Amino acid sequence: MRLDRILRPDGVRVQSAAPSKRRLFADLAEMAQSCWGLDPARVAEALAEREALGPTGVGHGVALPHARIDGLDRVRGLFLRLDRPLDFDAVDRLPVDLVFCLLAPASAGVEHLRALALVSRTMRNPAICQKLRANSDPATLHTILTEGPTDLAA
Repeated sequence: MRLDRILRPDGVRVQSAAPSKRRLFADLAEMAQSCWGLDPARVAEALAEREALGPTGVGHGVALPHARIDGLDRVRGLFLRLDRPLDFDAVDRLPVDLVFCLLAPASAGVEHLRALALVSRTMRNPAICQKLRANSDPATLHTILTEGPTDLAA
């Protein structure tokens, strides 16, 4: 599995801020509608439902919101870099400025877990996060993300 198969260039955006998690989820849902024609209300609801189970802020300014969506054909990704970090109830209590969202088919099992592991490994890399924070061009951000590691697991 490779990030360039999950994340399309039009799924990367830089945004000045999001006033709340709910608004961030709505922004991600609008991106999902634009990229894949998904129902934005359903995507925002699924992200909020998953977040209610426990925060997806993994620390060091990174959040990995994810949800399963009916009608999706394979795992898809979206990336947002926020100019102004958002309080996200992260495990280290630091605000979040790098958001990598994963959307998976409702029936996805191992594929969803492998994608989440790949994204997690990528976003735990301090050098990658530093490059992401230093750039504001979506095409450059996409390149930085998709040059990262691949999933070598069987």
